[in-house]
Amino acid sequence: MTASVEGVGLGLRHDLAKELLERRPEEVRWVEIHPENYVARGGRFQLNLEQAMERWPIVTHGLTCGVGTTQPFDPAYTRQLRELLERVGAPFHSEHLCFGGIDDTFLHDLLPLPFNRESVKTAAARARELRDAIERPVAIENISYYADPLDPGGWTEPDFLLEVLDAADAKLLLDVNNIYVNSINHGFDPRPYIDRIPRDRVVQIHVAGHFTGDDGVIIDTHGEDICEGVYELLAYTIARLGRVPVLLERDQNFPTLDHLLEEVRRLGAIYERGVAAFEAEHAA
Repeated sequence: MTASVEGVGLGLRHDLAKELLERRPEEVRWVEIHPENYVARGGRFQLNLEQAMERWPIVTHGLTCGVGTTQPFDPAYTRQLRELLERVGAPFHSEHLCFGGIDDTFLHDLLPLPFNRESVKTAAARARELRDAIERPVAIENISYYADPLDPGGWTEPDFLLEVLDAADAKLLLDVNNIYVNSINHGFDPRPYIDRIPRDRVVQIHVAGHFTGDDGVIIDTHGEDICEGVYELLAYTIARLGRVPVLLERDQNFPTLDHLLEEVRRLGAIYERGVAAFEAEHAA
């Protein structure tokens, strides 16, 4: 059974799971999991998942099947992934538009692809391969990057992203924080980027906190509170795209659950105002 996902969700991270599952706060409308924590794994992780399924719709977000890899995915893993997605009723599955390993070596990082035609062909092939293996839509997430992957005279980041989505006929997990991070680090206006995103591609939005160094460079850590600039860009995005579910990503340096719920409530208010603005504009 496919889950209905709307409003603001929170990641079911191990450090949060016990209190989150005990309290089951109403402001959290759905939860996101990383399948790598649950495929072929039992114990507390499976118990947490079973309890979460009783309360919330589940969405899955992968960490190891970046669509920039040149090698086909392990069929044993994608088979287990498909079984997990069926079990939780995930409406789609998302992975990153990145390169993460080669020759059985996993780099534990999300590395950007060159913005060129060869990368488009590779990413589209992997995305279609994964979609066929798991038998449901695949959403590709835009990433943050710290070395500019532009080819001389080549595409901008949104140029490249849209080429991949079209070639793969894929959905989009739009990470608003990553666009904000890249806009500061590489000096571009994020709003025209958002304006180019086709609404029918977007199935989910991510927001998160990041670390700003003394040199002004922003590092996407998912370990800080959301900054005002990201809240503002999210408001702009929802007013542009409408009713797309939003996830608060927090993966380290965890505050109290009450603190996170304050962020969830603020995101929920931004979401509702943005949806109202979108629907008013498109009512005519």
